[in-house]
Amino acid sequence: MGKVAFVFPGQGAQKVGMGKEAHDASPEARAVFDAADAALGEPLSKLCFEGPEEQLKLTANTQPAVLTTSIALLRAFGEEPDVTAGHSLGEYSANVCAGTISFEDAVRIVRVRGTYMQEAVPVGEGAMAAVMKLERDAVDRICFETDGIVEPVNYNSPGQIVIAGAADAVERAREALAQAGGRSIPLPVSAPFHSSLMKPAEDRLHPHLRDTPFADPRHPIWVNVDAQPVTTGDLAREALVRQVSRPVRWDESVRHMVEGGVTLFVEIGPGRVLAGLIARISKDVGKINVETPADFNAARAAIHTARG
Repeated sequence: MGKVAFVFPGQGAQKVGMGKEAHDASPEARAVFDAADAALGEPLSKLCFEGPEEQLKLTANTQPAVLTTSIALLRAFGEEPDVTAGHSLGEYSANVCAGTISFEDAVRIVRVRGTYMQEAVPVGEGAMAAVMKLERDAVDRICFETDGIVEPVNYNSPGQIVIAGAADAVERAREALAQAGGRSIPLPVSAPFHSSLMKPAEDRLHPHLRDTPFADPRHPIWVNVDAQPVTTGDLAREALVRQVSRPVRWDESVRHMVEGGVTLFVEIGPGRVLAGLIARISKDVGKINVETPADFNAARAAIHTARG
């Protein structure tokens, strides 16, 4: 009998119209969007459904919007995983799924998280780039040898690592990575997320998380910062603090979940980014997406099959 992991996307998965079908079809999903609007004191649901895209792409809006859409789909879907994980921001969705934190607390925290991350580095001074065709050791070494602050920040899958840091250092690293046979693409983001330059954001976020009640999770949460499961609320909270200025170890997390018996990954939320990464990490597991209510029946059938 295999285990089922629910995984939740992070920033970058957003798109105008996300969650609208679930909202219109499901009272459970509608309740989540209503709760987000009430918790933030503004119509986040309207921004998700209608845009404008420029507003939706602002970090302080993107983070609560992706979280809200993911949890609306989860509640409408109505199934439970054996384990859960999320990529960066998605770890908040994983915590709501596991019951460590209330949705209302989570949506308020990710609003300030997005704001603090944006304010930690002035626009234009930080940068991120996705690196392909080079393995981890080479990317780690080149970043270490490059002058200035540039670090690997997302270990996404074999052959896909994201680097971030000061804009000039990222550019120097990209040149060195190209000479080593790698290919890199600048990412359209406004801050160097998960780099050490995010430490001021981490320090500002810490009191918000410290003062928020966390319960022990109903099922293990595989956390980004350690690529290991946590089973207490205190450890789940502490992992969310530390992940702000440290790398997302997604590749390792997925491999360890597979080693622990996971045979099916269900990606819940906008987009299909995680399913693509998981396909590159392991050829031996099932992957299915829940992006609209039209996906529910196939996902339920896959879960039933996985659990035997």
